Amino acid sequence: MNSLFKTLAFATLIALFSCSKKTNEASISKTKDTSSVEFWLTTGDKSSLLEKQNPLLISESQNNNPTISINASKTFQEMDGFGYCLNGGSAQLISKMGTSERNALLKELFATDGTNIGISVLRLSIGASDLDDRVFSYNDLPSGETDPELKKFSLENDFRTGLIPVLKQILTINPKIQIIASPWSAPTWMKTNNNTKGGSLKPEFYKVYADYFVKYIQEMKKESIIIDGITIQNEPLHPGNNPSMYMEAKDQAFFIKNNLGPAFKKAKLNTKIIVYDHNCDKPEYPLEILNDADANQYVDGSAFHLYGGKIEAMSTVHDAHPDKNIYFTEQWTGGPGNFPEDLKWNTENLIIGAPQNWAKHVLQWNLAADPLYDPHTDQGGCTSCMGAITIDGSKVTRNIAYYVMGHASKFVRPGSVRIESSTLTQLPNVAYKTPEGKQVLVVLNTAKTEQRFNIQSKSKKVVATLPSGATGTFIW
Repeated sequence: MNSLFKTLAFATLIALFSCSKKTNEASISKTKDTSSVEFWLTTGDKSSLLEKQNPLLISESQNNNPTISINASKTFQEMDGFGYCLNGGSAQLISKMGTSERNALLKELFATDGTNIGISVLRLSIGASDLDDRVFSYNDLPSGETDPELKKFSLENDFRTGLIPVLKQILTINPKIQIIASPWSAPTWMKTNNNTKGGSLKPEFYKVYADYFVKYIQEMKKESIIIDGITIQNEPLHPGNNPSMYMEAKDQAFFIKNNLGPAFKKAKLNTKIIVYDHNCDKPEYPLEILNDADANQYVDGSAFHLYGGKIEAMSTVHDAHPDKNIYFTEQWTGGPGNFPEDLKWNTENLIIGAPQNWAKHVLQWNLAADPLYDPHTDQGGCTSCMGAITIDGSKVTRNIAYYVMGHASKFVRPGSVRIESSTLTQLPNVAYKTPEGKQVLVVLNTAKTEQRFNIQSKSKKVVATLPSGATGTFIW
C-alpha cells in the first residue's frame, strides 16, 4: 500500500505541474495577444503607404503627451463599411485586363481575409453616369416614342461595359458586399427637355419612373445582384452633368410618397429608399422630405457629398431625425492630385469626419480611370476624375483614394460600431469596436510637426508617433 500511495502521489504532482504549466502558458499567450497595438501608416511623402509598422507596446510610464481616450461603452452608429463608386467606365477598364491581373486586382480590393483592403460597399449608376463611355438609360427610344409599360427595358449596356460580369466576379469573392445604386437621369422621353443633360421629370411619368426603379431592382436580382438601397437622383441640384436631371425637394417628396414608396411596397421590395444624394451645403433639402410624414414613412435615410458645405451638416439632419440613417456616397479627387494635401483632406473629412457625423458608410468616387482620366461622357462628363486606381491595360497604379480608404475598409468591417474617442485639436480621430471585439482607431496628424501622443483604453496605454500630415490606424 505504501508503494501504491507513493506512485499515486507522484502521478498527482505530475498532473498538477502539467496543469499549472498549461495555465501559465495560456496566461502568457493571452498577455502576448494584448501587450501590443498593431499600427499601419501612410505618410505624405509616400515613404509609407498603408504599411504595417512595428507594434506599439503597452506602456505604464507617465508622460505629458496629449492623450486620445477611448470609451468603448459609449456607442454610436453601426457601420455598413467603406468603398467606392463602381461606374461603367471603371468596370470597362477592369473587364479588359488580362485574366490573371484582373483576378488578382479584384481579390486585393474585395477579399476579406485580412491581407487585402476588403471593400464592403459599392455604388452603381442606374443607367449611365458621367464616367461611362457614352450616355444611356435602360429604356432608350427614338425621338417621339414612349414606353409606359417599359416593354423595351434592358440591362444590355451593363453587359456591354462589363459591369454585370465584373459585379458577379466580385460577389464570388465577397458575397456579402452591399450595393446601392443611383440614377444620373431618367430616360429622355420622361423628361421636360427630352435631353440627357438637365431637365426635370415630367409629372405624367412619375408612376412610370417608379416602375423603372422596380424593374431595375428586379432585373438585377435575376442576375443574382441584390440592390440594397437606391438614391432617387444623383446630385438633384446640379443639372450640368451629362447625364443629369434637376429635382427639387418638394418634387422628390411628392415622388416618394405618391409613387416610389407605394411601388416598392406593392412589389414587396426591401431595397432602402435614400433621399438627397448631394452636397452638405443644403441640409434643408433632405429635411424638407423627412419633415413630410407621408414621404418619411418610406425613407431609410439621407445621402451626402462634400463638394460644398461642411461635413457637420450631416449631424444637423441626424439630430432632427435620429431614427433615419446617414450615408456618405461620393467624393472625387481631381487629377493629377497633390498627395500630401489630398491625404490630409480626405482622411480628415471623409474617413474621420463623415463617420463622426453619423455616416454608416463612406464612399469615394471613382474606383478606376485610365491615365487620361477616361472614359467619360461628352459635354458634361468629368474630365479629371482620378480613380482610386489607374488602369493602363493590365498595369495598375494605386492612388490616394486607395490608401485613404484602405486605412478604414481593411480594419473596420461591416457591423463595427463607432465608439467614443476624445478629440484633440491637431489629432482628429475616430474609433470603432469590431464584431470580433477589437478596437480600431484612425488618427490624422494635422500639425506641421511630428506629434507624439498617448492612446488610452481603460487601463491600457500606448505611446504613438505620427509624422506631420500622416494617417495612422491602430488596432488592439
